[in-house]
Amino acid sequence: MAVEYQDLPFEEAIAFFRNKVNMPGTRWTDVWKEAHDSAFMVAGAAKADLLNDLRGAVDEAISQGTTLEAFRERFDETVARTGWEYRGGRGWRTRVIYETNLRTAYAAGRHAQLTDPDLLRVRPYWQYLHGGSADPREEHLAWDKMVLHADDPWWREHYPPNGWGCSCKVVAKGPADLERMGKEGPDTAPTVKREPWQDTTGARQEDVPEGVDPGFNYPPGKSVAARTREAVERKRSQLPDVLATAMMAEIRAALGDDPDPLEE
Repeated sequence: MAVEYQDLPFEEAIAFFRNKVNMPGTRWTDVWKEAHDSAFMVAGAAKADLLNDLRGAVDEAISQGTTLEAFRERFDETVARTGWEYRGGRGWRTRVIYETNLRTAYAAGRHAQLTDPDLLRVRPYWQYLHGGSADPREEHLAWDKMVLHADDPWWREHYPPNGWGCSCKVVAKGPADLERMGKEGPDTAPTVKREPWQDTTGARQEDVPEGVDPGFNYPPGKSVAARTREAVERKRSQLPDVLATAMMAEIRAALGDDPDPLEE
């Protein structure tokens, strides 16, 4: 089923994406893990005008909530104008660009919200929620509803998305929430099992946690969370009180099980 950006976007996700710089690349491994927090790249897109066009289409999807089909229309226009000879079929390639950028921007925006010191004081726990994929990964199902302290080392490699097409997410929880769940405290993090991996060129190789695709074992937005929050606060401070209050409602959404703007 097609993934669409159905709900209203939120400022932290937009700020995260717009703070990136364009990075030409030939392979998907050219920008690795947390380097994606600061760089926008599309494998095989090396020309400045091509990257700008693709970036504009992704920005529109994140900031305006445009659909995959609308993104594909802009993608086709870009390909026709630039003559880009990309690898893979159109349907697969457009889905990967659209979903991966939107999911990581959403996850990074939430990370900026969830790590706000004021929120952490009252909601110091994070709960992993499976995204409801029709073809779920066994490990992601096992992690569903698990609650760990926000600073548990497990999150360093398991903060979602945890792979291509992963729609899992994290929500903030407080002591009262755990009590309602019948928990006396947070759960114990699962033992991390690792598998060796290297890309086809041998340029990248590492032991990757089971259930996490290579390159996804990092928390999107963590390296720039403070910068993202500062950018949003600057914008809020310049708004009339009514609009600023409306934007603050987005932060409160991080306190509970708010809808994922990317649903399968």
